Amino acid sequence: MSKPTSAQAAQRLQQELMQLMSSPTDGVTAYPHEDNLFHWIGTISGAAGTAYDGLEYRLSLRFPASYPFEPPGVTFLTPCFHPNVDINGAICLDILKENWSAAISVSELLLSILSLLDNANTASPLNHEAARLYREPEEYKKKVRATYGTGSSQAVKV
Repeated sequence: MSKPTSAQAAQRLQQELMQLMSSPTDGVTAYPHEDNLFHWIGTISGAAGTAYDGLEYRLSLRFPASYPFEPPGVTFLTPCFHPNVDINGAICLDILKENWSAAISVSELLLSILSLLDNANTASPLNHEAARLYREPEEYKKKVRATYGTGSSQAVKV
């Protein structure tokens, strides 16, 4: 099998963009940043009934030239208080690492991150304070709300 090229990655990304535009998925959006097909801005909207209800988070997705055979680098641009998100917006999610598959689309990836918001892995936290508070739903929700729109991950360069 030959090594994938950036042209192949661009073709796949163009297909995914067209799919996102023609068949929008509730709760997630994604589009190229400043017409750069290898850098997208995604959004996820917190699900009703969760601590994230009514909040919208922006994410940066940076695609390697070997995409879809390697995962994109994904970080939160909007500060997100969560056990599996560090203060710089890095995300601990298996499909962004060892469980990545070329079959995963951008919309499926964003839906997985959306699902992670309400299904944290507190056994392997990046944010220990969030993992501790996660067991106290009301306090956790207060901290999520207090953190939204503030903090260090706002400084992350788009």
